[in-house]
Amino acid sequence: MDLAGRSRIHYLWDQTLRAEVVNANLLQAPEGPWEEYAGKAAPPSGFSTGVEFDRERIDAALRTANPELLVPSFDTSGHGTAVAAIASAGGNLSEGRYQGVAPESGLIVVKLGSPRPDSFPRTTELMRALAYMVRKAVSMGMPLAINLSFGNTYGSHDGTSLLERFLDNVAEIGRTVICVGSGNEGAAGGHVSGKLPVGGRAEGGIVNLPVKRAELNVGSYQSSVSVQLWKEYVDQFRVTLISPAGIREEIDTLRTGMQTLIMEQTQILLYIGEPAPYSVNQEIYFDFLPAGSYVNSGIWTFEMTPVHTVSGNYDFYLPSSNVLNEATRFFSPTPDKTMTIPSTASKVITVGAYSTVYESYADFSGRGYPMQSIQGERTGQGTVKPDIAAPGVNITTIGPDNSFVQVSGTSFAAPFATGSAALMMEWGERVSIRLS
Repeated sequence: MDLAGRSRIHYLWDQTLRAEVVNANLLQAPEGPWEEYAGKAAPPSGFSTGVEFDRERIDAALRTANPELLVPSFDTSGHGTAVAAIASAGGNLSEGRYQGVAPESGLIVVKLGSPRPDSFPRTTELMRALAYMVRKAVSMGMPLAINLSFGNTYGSHDGTSLLERFLDNVAEIGRTVICVGSGNEGAAGGHVSGKLPVGGRAEGGIVNLPVKRAELNVGSYQSSVSVQLWKEYVDQFRVTLISPAGIREEIDTLRTGMQTLIMEQTQILLYIGEPAPYSVNQEIYFDFLPAGSYVNSGIWTFEMTPVHTVSGNYDFYLPSSNVLNEATRFFSPTPDKTMTIPSTASKVITVGAYSTVYESYADFSGRGYPMQSIQGERTGQGTVKPDIAAPGVNITTIGPDNSFVQVSGTSFAAPFATGSAALMMEWGERVSIRLS
């Protein structure tokens, strides 16, 4: 294997495994060199889930004919292997032709777990992984370049969520750099933003404040779709939802909590958000569910009328495009602010993708600026992301069964930056040793 063959993996934590199952399988195996590891599988110190494998055990597994008995961890999707190979593959599979950016770097690998039905979302698994890697790096006295080829569209994109703030804190521990792909939503039509006129109430109602509309096309055979509307708490809007057949329902945005609407053959579950720590933004969440098999296809219109506005800014977001029908998208979308979370964290290196053939930024690559305002105006250029762009179109890397594949996306641009950060840290370490 191109990554483990030279014992460069210091630790592997597979959050999906159960220690008791791994130990039981090893105890039932025939006699062999793995017997000394029987009963020793356990979660990392300070954690209660998954199984940690150290370099000694990984090396022992590679020397046996059945390595899966000692280290039964598999990358079933191939995504993690492809990303890691770009960052640090040694070139063993291609006689040095295809090497990663930092081919001599040591590795700490974490396979994220899946949330249990009664547990927290995958964000929790990611936060545990970050804490684990930083602890290991600090204990080993080594710098750490973390690669996150992971993201989603849910959230206000303003850097204030628990995960975004957690990444900002982790980036300040030890000698740590975190590189995050900006996401592949730039050309997906999943975001639209705008600005309502600033104004307030006058006697007798609103005076000359025009209506703004956002139109969403729901494609045929869409089993469900959710829409997030984010605005600032100080702003009061009247929001009217119009179905493809022209049915109108006005949303009481001052009534926080859950509401339910039935429009045509679609049930809409509404959630009007309440204030959250560190954030000035409010969420209005629409969950479209079919009364039969599918959500009513056609154009759904969100009509917004200002009541009392200070900034007037608003943003709509759909789920990631890979879970929607291709036709489900906003008309007149806004490609700005299409970064996925947590690439919106302020202290990470946000990495976009560009094409080396056309020498241009990839249209799918997320970009923009956080959802923040200063006296009603968008923040300045200092908050624009991504921070850097790297090759992300038709990249050759390692796929399933040690094959070579071509991949595209910011997931595969991020490890170029991560590997580069590792090389800079490696150079700094060597200079430091020479000086000392």
